[in-house]
Amino acid sequence: MAPRMKAALVAGVAAAALALAGCGTSGGGGAAPSAQPLKTEIGPGEGQLSILAWPGYVENGSNDPAVDWVTPFEKETQCKVSFKPFGTSDEAVTLMRTGQYDVVSASGDASLRLIAGNNVEPVNTSLLKNYADVYPFLKDKAWNTVDGKNYGMPHGWGANLLMYSTDKVKPAPTSWSAVFDDAAKYSGKVTAYDSPIYIADAAVYLMAHKPELGIKNPYALDKDQLAAAVDLLKQQRKHVGEYWSDVVKEVQAFAGGSTVVGTTWQVGANIAAADGTKVATVLPDEGATGWSDTWMIGAQSKNKNCAYKWLDYIASPKANAAVAEYFGESPANPKACELTKDKKHCETYHSGDAAYAEKIWYWTTPVAECLDGRKDAKCTDYSEWTKAWTEIKG
Repeated sequence: MAPRMKAALVAGVAAAALALAGCGTSGGGGAAPSAQPLKTEIGPGEGQLSILAWPGYVENGSNDPAVDWVTPFEKETQCKVSFKPFGTSDEAVTLMRTGQYDVVSASGDASLRLIAGNNVEPVNTSLLKNYADVYPFLKDKAWNTVDGKNYGMPHGWGANLLMYSTDKVKPAPTSWSAVFDDAAKYSGKVTAYDSPIYIADAAVYLMAHKPELGIKNPYALDKDQLAAAVDLLKQQRKHVGEYWSDVVKEVQAFAGGSTVVGTTWQVGANIAAADGTKVATVLPDEGATGWSDTWMIGAQSKNKNCAYKWLDYIASPKANAAVAEYFGESPANPKACELTKDKKHCETYHSGDAAYAEKIWYWTTPVAECLDGRKDAKCTDYSEWTKAWTEIKG
């Protein structure tokens, strides 16, 4: 898996690694009701489907002849797929706003922005036969459901883990303090994810170590709470050698020794281990942020039947297993675990481990209406987080 995944990431993520600015969500809760009525049936396919997704989610054999779940979909549905990869959630939001794409794989830091902008529409999940099998803890969540309306099919998920060089970081860390309060020990060799959503990682740490701030949800920060997170990240900035958005480059930094500790994805740890790099990962005591992707349908799509067929197909056991194993994530459908080539894949990615999943704060777009339920406060939205991130990085 590692060499193929590495090739896909290099070809896709590295080619589109720079985030686009000005993609904030402002005002209200960021959840403008969609005018699109729910479909009541899936008709014949329109013959084509334009997909916008993370690299590695839409493989047709061109990157690796042995990795192809698109061709079977095309043969089954007669929906010819065209695919455009994106490198960041900000880029995905910008591209979806053009109305040119039928479906998108949206992480939680993009989904509410797409819903707020009426760029995607509610989905009638009763038409998707594989929806019933999806892990319950991925359904009806703040990042894919608004006002009781579901906006898509849950896909893969995973945690943002702490990775460290086992020969250089001792004792083995169990807390995010390794990259925050104790970051000076590894000054210049700390790494962090390069995105405004990383502010939530600081908020998770503050929830545990500064309870007086009253943070109950790392994506629901009022101005004072955001200021505290920004201050922590500015202190961390002094010790960060490099921010990463390309996990392959991050792994290379660990291999070369220029990075010894920082946040990562499980797939990064897998690639590093396959290359012989001495690293280990941990889900710290404070918990962690994470991501759960949702396949969503563009509001302006002219190919809704093909779009529904894709949402159902991609969550089917065989396709979900193929994507999860190739991309490096937990599948959304537990039946996929029986079909992975690596029979320990779901164990490695903690698939179905509800206790593990409960420790994860899945990426959710910050909006002005506090996601923690507070009615007497106004929270900061993603546009404010974007400004803050620019300030943090200097």
